[in-house]
Amino acid sequence: MPELPDVETFRRRLAHTGLHREISRVEVRDPSLLHGVKRDRLRQVLRDSDLTTTRRHGKHLFAKTDGAWLVEHFGMTGYLLSTADKDALPEHTRFVLHFTDGRSLALVDQRRLGSVGLVDDPDHFVADEQLGPDALAVTEAELGELLAGRRGGLKSALMDQRLLAGIGNIYSDEILFQARLHPKLSASDLDEAARRRLHRQVRRVFRTAIERRADPRCLPHSWLLRHREDGAPCPRGNGRVRRLTPHGRGAYYCPTCQASRRS
Repeated sequence: MPELPDVETFRRRLAHTGLHREISRVEVRDPSLLHGVKRDRLRQVLRDSDLTTTRRHGKHLFAKTDGAWLVEHFGMTGYLLSTADKDALPEHTRFVLHFTDGRSLALVDQRRLGSVGLVDDPDHFVADEQLGPDALAVTEAELGELLAGRRGGLKSALMDQRLLAGIGNIYSDEILFQARLHPKLSASDLDEAARRRLHRQVRRVFRTAIERRADPRCLPHSWLLRHREDGAPCPRGNGRVRRLTPHGRGAYYCPTCQASRRS
């Protein structure tokens, strides 16, 4: 599932290849992805306009047009593709912006769980969707306040988009591994040192992943993500990776590196 580093990579791709180019045609191949907007309205707003700036909040990507903000969410399998060859669009292309210079930006989504819409203001959208602060922008103090009154395990807390926007199943495992915190550790039980460690690793993991374009093949071999399989060797050499299912979501961790359920 695309998480914050993936969507930031898509944002940079859009900014590099899609800004300040006139949109000649809007192609909606799958209307089921449209969220809160009709196909004709979407075409009316976007056609003959330019995308002028981009923004990301958590897993949502925004692009400003002359009249509104385009907002995209990538569901579980979606990604943004930029191409100069309209005939080369993949099988599961759902939505395409065609530009007058021949380039195209396509939302490709095999499982059809993404969405495309228009909003007047990203801040209002974030509030209406009850999204928490962006995980890469949150301060250490803010993170501590968010977790202080949280019931349940730490992994579940990190993945709650209403608490903190942008962290999903895979990167929550990586962050907890790097911070040496057990997935089932109570979020409200973190002491100051553990909170500081957690905040530092959220920023470090995401910044590293973004620098490497969220490509798993390019991420450090010392990361858990490269060994995220039950029984795989711990990348620190501390035994075997194990899988557990807190609240029905699979979590991978090292029982030695993340031994304690208390901070």
